[in-house]
Amino acid sequence: MISIIIPSEGVEQPVVATLAPLVSGAAAGLVRDVVLVERTPSEAVAHVADVTGCRFIRHQGSRAAALDAGARVARAPWLMFLHPGAVLDGGWIEESAQFIETVSLGGKPCAAMFCYARSPYAKGGIGQSLHRLFRLIGGASTEQGLLIAREHYERLGGYAGDARHAEAQLLAKIGRAGRIMLRTRIFVPA
Repeated sequence: MISIIIPSEGVEQPVVATLAPLVSGAAAGLVRDVVLVERTPSEAVAHVADVTGCRFIRHQGSRAAALDAGARVARAPWLMFLHPGAVLDGGWIEESAQFIETVSLGGKPCAAMFCYARSPYAKGGIGQSLHRLFRLIGGASTEQGLLIAREHYERLGGYAGDARHAEAQLLAKIGRAGRIMLRTRIFVPA
């Protein structure tokens, strides 16, 4: 039902943290496949993909281009984009399944994002305080993950990999009225 796409920078620890809560989604039959898109020549994430049974592709270019490359090889009719290090809280399976069912029955295209939660392990300080203030003012961020029907994603043009701020541009195309905020929290490392 869902293909999950995770871009990486050659560091396995954040990828493993993101994968951990997805195991229960695969066991429940919600997650069809996970695509790890490596943007560096490192072999660390290739090893993680091999051990966990994820699909692995290598793609040079921006993070948005990597996300789009992952979407092109994904198998499911629904796509979930997650940044490495972002960890979904419990309950994401039921809420995601309910969202997909509601949108599928409703006929109106809609995307969903998870509720931002600062990681309890994030560093404090003035920089982090400014980052939190920016999040309050700026609204939704691609760090919060994105759950969208493949058909809707393609109709919007997906992530334009060569465009500046391509991830923010896709959110703008979806618009505030075209997305909902799920109750499930996503812990973001920054």
